[in-house]
This record gives sequence, structure tokens and C-alpha cells, in this order.
Amino acid sequence: MNGVRINRRLGSGLKAITQVFPGLDSDPGFRAIFNDGLRPKVLAETRVHLVPEDTYAYIDDERGNVVLGLEYLRTGDERTLYLDILHELVHIRQWHEGKELWDRRFAYVDRPTEIEAYRVAVASARELGMSDREISDYLRVEWTSRTEHERLCRHLGVKSPESRAH
Repeated sequence: MNGVRINRRLGSGLKAITQVFPGLDSDPGFRAIFNDGLRPKVLAETRVHLVPEDTYAYIDDERGNVVLGLEYLRTGDERTLYLDILHELVHIRQWHEGKELWDRRFAYVDRPTEIEAYRVAVASARELGMSDREISDYLRVEWTSRTEHERLCRHLGVKSPESRAH
């Protein structure tokens, strides 16, 4: 994970992104997302709001922060948390660019902002040596159907076990 660690000992509240993910500022994945003058601003201003609710990571599109469930932070798979923070940081970049993060004209798996964010996560997963099966599992989220999951995998060039079974 290129020197990124996960601080699992934090309590609820707003935390600096590098307090939750020490080493993120020198991570090549992070630096590729913010390869311009926006990087110092994001490092200085972006917070991770750790919440007691049982939730994954998502963006607070009013404040430009990442919201992350404490239980997920404490018990989640290290690679998954790393890929998720990169995914959410792409959304932070999109938010700074004024993009509509949740354009309802598109299904979740077809939404351009999601595909862009997942492309970064998939590229990083491949750099970590994850197999297509592991990446496909990472892309499986409970709010998408099997057909939608397969479509997302196709968008991202990931072979899903379902698509190989046909």
C-alpha cells in the first residue's frame, strides 16, 4: 500500500485525512489523483468524519469531507480501506471541480463519476497484485444487482466470476 497505514485507534469526530491514513500524502496513488496545485489544499482541508454508524465510506458533498464508519475503520480489510479512500478522494477531486457526484440520470454502475473513481481503485488494486476475482469481489456492493455488478466489471475491464460462468 505504498507506505499508507491505517490508524484504527481513533474515536468519532473530524480528523485530518493523514491522521486516519498516515503516509497518504506520499502515496503514488494519492499523488496521481492530485497531481496539481490542489494537493496541498486537499491535505490541509479534507477531513475524515468518523461516525459511530455502521457505514462504509462516502462523501459529504456539502463540506467536501469523507465520512467513514468507525466499525469499518477498525475491522475492515486493509486493502479495501486503502482502495476505498482512493476512490473517495477521486470524488473529492470531482467535488472541487464542481462535478455532479450523484447524477441520477445514470444508474450507479454507469455513472461517469463512479466509473472514474473505480478506475483509480482498480488500477491500484492491480498494482497491489490483486487478481480479477479479488477485484471483482471488491466491486461487489450490496446496493447493486448481479447484472449491475457484471456491467460495472465490464466497464472497468475486470473479469467477474459470473461472466466467466456463461
